Amino acid sequence: MASTNDLETNLNLNGMRAAIAQAKKSEAEGGIPIGSALVYHDPVTKEDKILGQSHNQRVQKASATLHAEIATLEVAGRLKADVYRNCTIYTTLSPCSMCTGAILLFKIPRVVIGENITFLGGDDLLRAHGVELTILDDINCKEMMTEFIKKHPNEWNEDIGEKDS
Repeated sequence: MASTNDLETNLNLNGMRAAIAQAKKSEAEGGIPIGSALVYHDPVTKEDKILGQSHNQRVQKASATLHAEIATLEVAGRLKADVYRNCTIYTTLSPCSMCTGAILLFKIPRVVIGENITFLGGDDLLRAHGVELTILDDINCKEMMTEFIKKHPNEWNEDIGEKDS
């Protein structure tokens, strides 16, 4: 029988795998390699289901707001409040203030972050509002972002609202 920690580790890996696949998809499309997945944990059946997954599409769609987490919530569609409260959002990079706001608005109780070294977003604000954070410190996530920032500093600065370098 698997322990609770084993189940949680598998859940983290599966949710993060989906987010990383989305980040790679964005990168292949010429976009910023950030991906996300929203996973529902059914309190009755104890089964997990990906409700939405997407990636940063600001470059691809010339969008001001299509960060990975926002795009993922859009793909998931309109959900009832109790559904959000039984979800975990997985993201390859620490969420920015806009995405943090959406997580707080819908009261998503848990966020699993691939890495928060290349960008430290709203981690402290999420914690202050009682959101459980798990930082995986994933080498794949770090390498994708480090390479992207090195090659495309202006697109990165635009994405996080900073002046060009």
